[in-house]
Amino acid sequence: MDSFCGGEPVWNDTYFTNTSWPQFTDCFQQTLLVWVPCGWLWVTSPLYLYYLCSLKDGITHPVNLLNTLKTFFSLFLCLLSVIEIIKTAGDGEKSTVPDSLYVSNGIQAATFLFATFIIQLERFKGLITSGILFIFWLLTFVASIIPFYSKIFQKEYDTDVFRFSLFYIYFTFVFLELILSCFAEKINRNGYHVLGMKASPEQSASFLNRLVFHWINPLIFTGYKKSLVEDDLFELHPRDQSSNFVPYFYKKWTNELEKTRKLNEIIKRKANTSVQFSMNGARHIQSSQSIDTERTPLLPAKEVEIKGGTDKGPKLKEASLLKVLAQTYGPSLLKAHACKFIYDLLQFVSPTLLNVLIAYTSNHATEPEWKGYVYASSFFVVAIVQSAFFHQNFHIGMTLGMRVKSSVISAIYRKAMTIDSEARKASTAGEIVNLMSVDAQRLQDITGYLWMMWSAPLQIILAMYLLWGTLGPSVLAGLGVMILLMPINGVIAAKLRKFQMAQMKLKDKRIKLMSEVLNGMKVLKLYAWELSFQEKISDIRNQELDILRKSAYLNAFGTFTWTCAPFLVTLATFATYVLASVENYLDAQKAFVALSLFNILRFPMTLLPMLLSFIVQANVSIGRIGKFLRHGDLDTDNVSKDSSYADVIHVEDGTFTWDKTAVKPTLRNINLKVPQGKLVAVVGQVGAGKSSIVSAILGEMEKLKGKVNVKGSTAYVPQEAWIQNATVTDNILFGSGMNNKRYEDILDACALKPDLEILPGGDQTEIGEKGINLSGGQKQRVSLARAVYSNTDIYLLDDPLSAVDSHVGKHIFEKVIGEKGLLKDKTRILVTHGVHWLPMVDNIVVVIDGEISEVGSYDELLSHNGAFAQFLKTYLTEGAGSEDDEDPDIQQIKSKILERVDSVTSDGATSADEKERKRKKSLTKSPEKLIRQRSRISETIPEVPKDKIPKEGEKLILDEKSETGKVHLSVFVDYIRAVGFLSAFFIILLYALYQAASVYSSVWLKDWTADPLLANRSIANTTKYQDKNAMYLGVYGALGVGQAIFVLAYALIASVRFIRAAGELHFRMLANILRSPMSFFDTTPVGRIVNRFSRDVETVDNNLPSLFRSWLNTVSGVLSTLIVISYSTPLFLIMVIPLAILYWLIQRFYIPTSRQLKRLESTTRSPIYTHFGETIAGASTVRAYGCTQRFIDESQSRVDKNLVFYFAGIASNRWLGFRLEFLGSLVVLAAAMFAVVSDDSGIVGLSVSYALQVTGSLNWMVRMTSDLETNIVSVERMKEYSETPTEAAWILPFRRPPGGWPAQGAVNFVNYMTRYRPGLDLVLKGISCELLPGQKVGIVGRTGAGKSSLTVALFRLIESAGGSIVIDGQKISDMGLHDLRSKLTILPQDPVLFSGSLRMNLDPFDKHTDEDLWVALEHAHLRKFVSEVPEKLEYECGEGGHNLSVGQRQLVCLARTLLRKTKILVLDEATAAVDMETDDLIQQTIRTEFKDCTVLTIAHRLNTIMDYDKIIVLDQGNIKEFDAPTTLLQNKNSSFYSMAKDAGLV
Repeated sequence: MDSFCGGEPVWNDTYFTNTSWPQFTDCFQQTLLVWVPCGWLWVTSPLYLYYLCSLKDGITHPVNLLNTLKTFFSLFLCLLSVIEIIKTAGDGEKSTVPDSLYVSNGIQAATFLFATFIIQLERFKGLITSGILFIFWLLTFVASIIPFYSKIFQKEYDTDVFRFSLFYIYFTFVFLELILSCFAEKINRNGYHVLGMKASPEQSASFLNRLVFHWINPLIFTGYKKSLVEDDLFELHPRDQSSNFVPYFYKKWTNELEKTRKLNEIIKRKANTSVQFSMNGARHIQSSQSIDTERTPLLPAKEVEIKGGTDKGPKLKEASLLKVLAQTYGPSLLKAHACKFIYDLLQFVSPTLLNVLIAYTSNHATEPEWKGYVYASSFFVVAIVQSAFFHQNFHIGMTLGMRVKSSVISAIYRKAMTIDSEARKASTAGEIVNLMSVDAQRLQDITGYLWMMWSAPLQIILAMYLLWGTLGPSVLAGLGVMILLMPINGVIAAKLRKFQMAQMKLKDKRIKLMSEVLNGMKVLKLYAWELSFQEKISDIRNQELDILRKSAYLNAFGTFTWTCAPFLVTLATFATYVLASVENYLDAQKAFVALSLFNILRFPMTLLPMLLSFIVQANVSIGRIGKFLRHGDLDTDNVSKDSSYADVIHVEDGTFTWDKTAVKPTLRNINLKVPQGKLVAVVGQVGAGKSSIVSAILGEMEKLKGKVNVKGSTAYVPQEAWIQNATVTDNILFGSGMNNKRYEDILDACALKPDLEILPGGDQTEIGEKGINLSGGQKQRVSLARAVYSNTDIYLLDDPLSAVDSHVGKHIFEKVIGEKGLLKDKTRILVTHGVHWLPMVDNIVVVIDGEISEVGSYDELLSHNGAFAQFLKTYLTEGAGSEDDEDPDIQQIKSKILERVDSVTSDGATSADEKERKRKKSLTKSPEKLIRQRSRISETIPEVPKDKIPKEGEKLILDEKSETGKVHLSVFVDYIRAVGFLSAFFIILLYALYQAASVYSSVWLKDWTADPLLANRSIANTTKYQDKNAMYLGVYGALGVGQAIFVLAYALIASVRFIRAAGELHFRMLANILRSPMSFFDTTPVGRIVNRFSRDVETVDNNLPSLFRSWLNTVSGVLSTLIVISYSTPLFLIMVIPLAILYWLIQRFYIPTSRQLKRLESTTRSPIYTHFGETIAGASTVRAYGCTQRFIDESQSRVDKNLVFYFAGIASNRWLGFRLEFLGSLVVLAAAMFAVVSDDSGIVGLSVSYALQVTGSLNWMVRMTSDLETNIVSVERMKEYSETPTEAAWILPFRRPPGGWPAQGAVNFVNYMTRYRPGLDLVLKGISCELLPGQKVGIVGRTGAGKSSLTVALFRLIESAGGSIVIDGQKISDMGLHDLRSKLTILPQDPVLFSGSLRMNLDPFDKHTDEDLWVALEHAHLRKFVSEVPEKLEYECGEGGHNLSVGQRQLVCLARTLLRKTKILVLDEATAAVDMETDDLIQQTIRTEFKDCTVLTIAHRLNTIMDYDKIIVLDQGNIKEFDAPTTLLQNKNSSFYSMAKDAGLV
């Protein structure tokens, strides 16, 4: 090498010891300083060129000033290198020139030319910035600094002015090229893009800009000037948009499932083979028994995942979600971890620098001064480079976490859309929402911190290696302490995982119950059941808190061991070092280098417990999500789509079930053929399996055998209409384009136009969650309109006419379903209870107990006395008292049907005679000419008061409120109050004492190393010397014991009190929510309230306590650092003021933005869950229409919108972190610079070792302060729902009604007025009437007359605005709500059941005996059903009662009513949504069981109240008429008469 450089060495040590400036040899400058930057470009070029060539969708940048200057400067530098070569060659003729000059200039010229090529290739490929070139120009510039000052110091301008000038021109152009590399090209967007939403600024940022997170500046400044709103944000970076990575993840997951399935088949085959060989003679028996009979429930292999022992069969493999996540996102994670690896290595440069700095201070007199300043500056440079790598690691990791969360949510959503009925029972909607909200979030959180797994051990190993170099084998004592602590950690982790799983199960259970309580809130209030359910939720919550408490004790012990661990390690090492040999002297250099290494150790050791709990939580979550994703799907082979079949619907020998474990399949031996364009009716008793046939055709049921083929697209109208929280138009169009004429025709055919006139926004009215502001009939007709608009080939109509009155039903049948309707050419299957439609259909399918008993045309089936004829006879005779004959045409049809039935089933007395007897009996109270018919006055529209209906452009569901500005002090005070003021004081005091002991131990160490007696090595063997050493060591140890005691006390008190606070906050919110008035639930979506009970409660349970501990830790750490540096170098105080101002400014800018982003992120999270809950409810409808993909896309777009705010939040965190670490680096620089001028090596060691901690601490302090503030938002949100206005007191102890009240049941309205909310119009305007005990009173009136308002006023769901209601002499406004509501009974319109046993649904307070329950079930016609199920009264009703049919649910509600049996009964259109048969049963029971009670009925079918004692006719909130029905009908001018006439009753 020396000859290559002309005899000069590359390195010369004497240049560093004897010179007044840092000097390098010419050989070093000509070779390494040139080769390193050029080498960087050439080494990275193969991969970079491959990357550039693989870019496909880039748009070439036009030639502009930026890329022209870059190209020109690079070419010019190449030219300068060529000139240098020519000049060197010229000089070579006169004297010897070293080869190194030719080689270096040649390499430089080639490299600049190559750089020019790369610049143009980047332009062509549309790349806006280049990290490779930026680093190249930066390295070239840095390498040029040494020749820059060397040439001046060596006065080259005197000897070779040409070369001198050439170099400075070169230096200028390198500098300019570096400046240009700091700018990015303007971004070009391909084709059209949506206006309005700004592109992510990260996309258009240059490399340097991305390194320092300058691109987020505009958002930070906006957030500082005003509270951020959604429009201030930008769109998600394409890298993070779900459409760009979810398909790839999903493909990988599908492959994994397929691979596992094949593996399992091989395992099973092997197992079967071995079984056969081992069984020998038994083989024949086994095979003969395994023949499938028709009744054998076939369990598909994919579901049987047997775990465990040999006796249960082979252990099958399970598809691994972790493996798929690793395959999909591993490469990106490696990029982040590479940054962390470099950061970890750089971390150990600082202690090495500290070592040389202390050595320099000790030999201050002999060392050149520039060395001290170089060492000091090196601290600053290392810290800045470290910071850049650290934040890149975090940024890449956190954005990757977002993608993981997005993928997982998408997979969960997709799975929920295709899950089979078996799996749906295992996972309720509440549990699935928990998977999305809690588990997916955990995976996102851990992704950014996965580096801890290898980084913590790596840092420990490196620190130990360097400590060995400093203190020798004594380090093994410290290592021993660490190894002893490891098993403790293992035990803690195992226990924590167990607790974690138990807590998640309880959380699922609590959220599931909470969702149901919120969905059935009206029923809870009407029955005064809130306390029972509050206790049920509180019981689960208390179990959850017990587990949290146990986890907290473990965490407290973990905090104690890991906080004390670094000090114990230090103490053990120093004690061993000092006591091991008399020769060992602990000087400042050894002590403080070791201390700074121990401080580095402190970070990974503090992280280990956090890492363990993180990994435990993530492991539990991956397990739960994986288990859900492995559930069985609806088998796509259930229904084939073969177009070669002659019939449109072809079911052959089909056996179907909802539950594979059931003994008897739901449908058996189904054979059904439906030709093109036919209308087929499906009839049968309640629970016969009519709806199941429709589900089987849709592929919703498990097919055990047989064949189903459907030719063409389907539309489905379910029995319970599914309505989205959107406008009426959106619900009808359902994603299709608008065709105005067709749309208007359909509105007309479905009889929706009159309803739209009533709704204030017309068809643009927003429908509330679950169609809250529409009646049952309106919902059903919107659902039908959606089906008709979809214009499919096949229509499956599951009893769409049961919820509408007969003339509307007739209109719909004629205009939509019948032979002249809109669907006349389509294939239609109509499940119906309306026998009068049967003569008008092409074919009738009769279902009895899960089997098709007869199929044929109406005439064919009536030609013999079969099941159909018996079915008709049952209906027409038993239903004689209440048929749907409002319409004269329908009455005529029924008479004809009856005649036909009689001719077939004649058995002495005809059904006509029977019917006539019943009819005469029922007419005794009505005028002679009145024919008793079932009629409705008007469509069943619930009373939506004018204030509740949104006006044009108004929203019924209010947007979620997001607080703005600083979190109010009251929120912190509220949280501290929940923790306990005294406890909070002790927590802070104990921690302050611990910190004081910690700081004093470092000061003590400084005094120990600076003791002149110990520095005198000549007396090392004396007792005095050893006693002094022992004294220092003893006090140092005692300080450690003090720290341990304080920390343990702090950790225990903090853990227990934080859990108490979480319990307190949840209890307050729950108690308040259950006491909120109904108006609150009408305007607040369930998803929003559930979000507070899941995500916000999770934050207060788990995140806030650990955040508070970390915050206390970092704040005290920063304060102690500043105190120590100021104490050791008072000059540093000069720096503290400007640094504090800078720090305060950065914090001021950052916190408003961060806080508001967190709030916006919370409010955009609720719609994800609301949409999800809505989709789950209508999954079968979505699947039937084939819209699954559209809904998945909608879910992804909502997740993306939420992630925009999360992304902005993490980017602003990085912005803050980088700037704070820059400030921290300035602190280190200042401490080091002041140390350079000091002669005391102990002081230098103390101040710089503490300063090195401040970089991380400052960053964590603001992070923790802002995290604390952003997470305390959860307390703010819980506090908000703990302080919403409540209804009146449930019980007033001194104003309770008498024991047997009401004994009579007299109800008196005295000038009663009410409004729904203050400031709104009255809905009842001073009504007065007296209802005598035992009277049956019908309440009628047009829509909006105030009928429902009258009944909810009776239960005080709305309060009086004047006047009073008196029941048996007691004013209802004078008593508690529970005293009132528990003494009244209502049979509401919607049958609401809760998941739990039948017993719990009938009697949640366990007040009644089993005998009472069975009697109630007997009278509700449910005894037969309940006695047939194995569990009897413990029969599980399922979520929302989905294990029962709609009719059965209404009968359970009737049984509930019978159990209460109070003197006053209110019927709120209780039979609107049930079939004729169930209606008859309910009416019959009410007449017999409540004959002595006062009954108020809101009537929609006039015939049901014709035999009542009184009728109240309401009109616009006033009583228009109040008299007996016969009296009112005699007055032909009365409103009641005109209603009866409209209904065809007179």
